[in-house]
Amino acid sequence: MVVRELWNKIKTMLAGVENGSFEATEIVREVLDLSHVDFILSKREVTPAEEKRACEMAQKRLFGIPLQYILGYTEFMSLKFFVDEYTLIPRQDTEILAEEIIKLAPRSVLDIGTGSGALGISIGRYVKDAEVTCLDISPGALALAEKNAVLNGVKANFLLMDIMQETPPGDFDCIVSNPPYIRSGDIGALQKEVRCYEPLSALDGGEDGLDFYRRITDIAPKILTNDGLLAFEVGFDQAETVAALMETAFYDVRTIKDLSGLERVVIGRKK
Repeated sequence: MVVRELWNKIKTMLAGVENGSFEATEIVREVLDLSHVDFILSKREVTPAEEKRACEMAQKRLFGIPLQYILGYTEFMSLKFFVDEYTLIPRQDTEILAEEIIKLAPRSVLDIGTGSGALGISIGRYVKDAEVTCLDISPGALALAEKNAVLNGVKANFLLMDIMQETPPGDFDCIVSNPPYIRSGDIGALQKEVRCYEPLSALDGGEDGLDFYRRITDIAPKILTNDGLLAFEVGFDQAETVAALMETAFYDVRTIKDLSGLERVVIGRKK
């Protein structure tokens, strides 16, 4: 069996999976350690052990385990990030928030609910001399975020804290957060890959999905510098409500659309 034959086998196994052809490519590339170009050009023989591993990975995908967890990593802002069951898988939509903060180039950033660290670490990578603090309630998530900081050459601080009960110390130029924002009653309707495998604590935003926005908006003025930024990712129908929450203590509150035209980011400056 050569590379193309293995790819055809895995693609056939994943025939019922959305984007199955792409995922088959990623599985084969991972197992054989091939670049995109090598995957296209290579005609080398596949060992039985490699074939077995690729089939096992495809079988996990058929069970509904997200491809990123199977591979153990994903890409965000053109950077590689390790992911595991302790962290939400970074989404392309969140790059809208990262790109906006990078343009504004704050000197110190607090990333609340950092998970894999994708948001804060990306900002630290692309904003020269930015001091980044990654905060999360999960020890497992923070351990992974630390690995991702090392992987991407970013010096960051890591803070284990329940933001719903505690207020972090410090004066930050910017607070960013992609908090849990799914309504509790909607969790059961999520895709199997999300509902069954991604951490509930990173999804459940309370009865109306706004618990974390209320809390962070309340404490943010206490730990932001004058004119400091507060920036959120929000659910597809939450931008107007979150903007209204912010208007008491923030000015120039505005929203930014994602690639689908949905209001995805809400940002404002401390009054």
